[in-house]
Amino acid sequence: MKNLSALLFGALFSIGLMFSGMSNPKKVLDFLDLFGQWDASLAFVMMGAIAVAFIPFQKAVRQVKPQTLFHESIDLPKNNPIDRKLILGALIFGAGWGIAGICPAPSFTLIGLGHYQALYFVLSMLLGVYIHQKWSERSK
Repeated sequence: MKNLSALLFGALFSIGLMFSGMSNPKKVLDFLDLFGQWDASLAFVMMGAIAVAFIPFQKAVRQVKPQTLFHESIDLPKNNPIDRKLILGALIFGAGWGIAGICPAPSFTLIGLGHYQALYFVLSMLLGVYIHQKWSERSK
């Protein structure tokens, strides 16, 4: 049941990305072009996503041991400082998003839609994850 739910909600999320335009790199790049032909429509998509997620996140944060609907533990971050690692990670993520017009979830949607150019993004993303893991292990 858990895997079927994950499949159904993942498919719904993917469909939402397609209909909202979040999986369209051109639309994303137009949204990021604040001083050109700015397309503000994705701001409304983001506000809608925040509105939908706000109450469940508040509930999870207030629980002593947060759990999913299937009673699996949720590992929420306990550390909230804005440090060099957070800023560097946000800059790298933002630069990748700004160059490609793609972020992680829509990249898989694009591949599912037959836009195999997104594989370059996914492979780069996976390489970045691998490098981060090795770097984190080395610094412990």
